[in-house]
Amino acid sequence: MNVYNYIKDAIVLGKYEPGMRLTEEHLAKELQMSRTPIREAIKKLQADGLIVPLKRGVSVRSFTKEDIRQIYDLRTLLEGYAASQAAIHRTEKDLEKMAEANELYKQAIDECVQSDIHSVKRVVEVNQQFHEAVVMASRNQHIHFHISKVVVVPLIFRSFYWYDRGMLERSLEVHRIILKAIENQESERARIAMHEHIYEGRDHVLTHLEDIKNHHLIKEEDVH
Repeated sequence: MNVYNYIKDAIVLGKYEPGMRLTEEHLAKELQMSRTPIREAIKKLQADGLIVPLKRGVSVRSFTKEDIRQIYDLRTLLEGYAASQAAIHRTEKDLEKMAEANELYKQAIDECVQSDIHSVKRVVEVNQQFHEAVVMASRNQHIHFHISKVVVVPLIFRSFYWYDRGMLERSLEVHRIILKAIENQESERARIAMHEHIYEGRDHVLTHLEDIKNHHLIKEEDVH
């Protein structure tokens, strides 16, 4: 068992709720293994920003409305810059990777059942694959590090959970616009398209705060 992936999935899918306290002792008992791999997984999850330290143990991170705005604002700046740089530095192999990710994204959307968290998770994974391909094409080794700190998977997952088919297809169409701009080396167009893409995701999360709160992602006091 990959302990890191197990705990991460439990957080993303809501088994471990925001604010929930986790200890090595509890996780070792639940997973029936020693504390050493659990300790390493916790360190990685803390670096990912999914858990925060307590005096004893850790807790699953909670998100306020202001957290969400700030996270998406940073994503917009970083990924918009990455898209503009990708338009300048991309290779044919980069374009192939982005096109392949988009084809997988289309397949995942076609097969997606909104009530099935696993099919939604697949949509999220291939969406991230496209975004990562854009970042890699930027040829800036520092961008990926910084983006990884503000791409919060639970928020992205819940955002996609409430996307209807039309919104998913709109997301795919924007991916195609971004890819076309990068292919044509139109850096400003790529940046603007990525900006709007990220902001649409942010607006969707903020629109569904009450639904997200009911699924344990937003602190109750920050939704009223």
